[in-house]
Amino acid sequence: MKISVIGTGYVGLVSGVCLAEKGHRVVCVDSDLEKVQKINRGEAPIYEDGLGELLCRHIGKTLSATTDLQEAVLGSELSLIAVGTPYQGSKIDLRAIKLVCEQVGRALAEKQEYHVVVVKSTVVPGTTDTVVKPILEQASGKQAGPHFGVGMNPEFLREGNAVVDFLQPDRIVMGGMDARTVDALEELYAVFEGVPKIRTANKTAEMIKYTSNSLLATLISFSNEIGNLCAALGDIDTIEVMKGVHLDKRLTTVLEDGRRVVPQAASYLWPGCGFGGSCFPKDVKALIAHGKQAGRDMDLLETVIRINESQPRQVISILKKHYPSLAGLRVAVLGLAFKPGTDDMRESPAVPIIRQLVREGAQVKAYDPIARHEAEKLLGNHDIHYMEDVAQAVAGVQAIVLTTAWEEFRGLPAMLAGADPQPLLVDGRRFLDKTGVARYDGVGL
Repeated sequence: MKISVIGTGYVGLVSGVCLAEKGHRVVCVDSDLEKVQKINRGEAPIYEDGLGELLCRHIGKTLSATTDLQEAVLGSELSLIAVGTPYQGSKIDLRAIKLVCEQVGRALAEKQEYHVVVVKSTVVPGTTDTVVKPILEQASGKQAGPHFGVGMNPEFLREGNAVVDFLQPDRIVMGGMDARTVDALEELYAVFEGVPKIRTANKTAEMIKYTSNSLLATLISFSNEIGNLCAALGDIDTIEVMKGVHLDKRLTTVLEDGRRVVPQAASYLWPGCGFGGSCFPKDVKALIAHGKQAGRDMDLLETVIRINESQPRQVISILKKHYPSLAGLRVAVLGLAFKPGTDDMRESPAVPIIRQLVREGAQVKAYDPIARHEAEKLLGNHDIHYMEDVAQAVAGVQAIVLTTAWEEFRGLPAMLAGADPQPLLVDGRRFLDKTGVARYDGVGL
């Protein structure tokens, strides 16, 4: 199929590149000329494992980028809208969606053939039918149904694993206003053989996305609440508790040959310094607000957010057990992105931790394999010294705070073995073996 993908952010670019990998002809659209030029040179404007390689493979062949939205829509059979929908205080911001819909609608006014417009951005239930469709109809002067279709196709991409998640999905949710719209999505995803595909209404498709993210966020906050209780009670390590919980056959499948298969969901049942990124925080907050608009208080999800927002303070509290005053304390913060495999610092727990350290007068060194430039834009570099590698970051410090579980941090125990005096390691992800470091503390311990 000929596809236009509107928006070349994290979701849009990954979707466009991966659809080209699957054999479709794709044109990516963005209003940012510099970004478009970069993509056409084969340079990925975002970091995502494997994305650059696929981009170089297909750009100039079955993949291109443009600022001309109208030409892209006129030259394609199906358009995916993948622009940002940030949470703004009490609801998601739909300005980008509305603007794009007006532009797509004007393009549809000039198009004779049937076209399908699909929302891939995360929007609260009802948005596609009550906001997107009316704008398309008004701008095009045409009627949804006979002249064009309107669908909803949520993404389930984990940053750092997005390319693999797109190319090897666990499910594909295809929402549509009618059967013809969903049939077009069936054609788009026909190349994904053996993958469960759900045909449903737009509103249900929107709800599936929010429910999925809210469930995973709830597992994380549940684990952190248990971890904080274990720490308060004393003489209980949450890691041992969770390992015992994971062995439940309802969480860990035992095969006939005795081998145990641990599902990825179990990784969310683990203590840490909180979740971040572009999805979990904003999606849970948006669903809470949407529920209130419908007259339903979302008490559980409100607690999920409250626990998560307080979790970075647990790391500071652990540090203060050992150093009551942080003034002048030499601290290395390892990990700036909200998770490994990405340079995304949106809602990263490292941000409030670093800001509190600076506020209390600590001397902060920071290191992340790829997120340094994003950190400098967000945090500045006046009070923070950014290091080029782990060894440089931990040299001469009194304390180390680990906030992102990058695999290269596995080497910390060996690196610290000969240090004298030994720095305190505060493990905000419970990533390392507590027996491998002379002075170890962490969340839930």
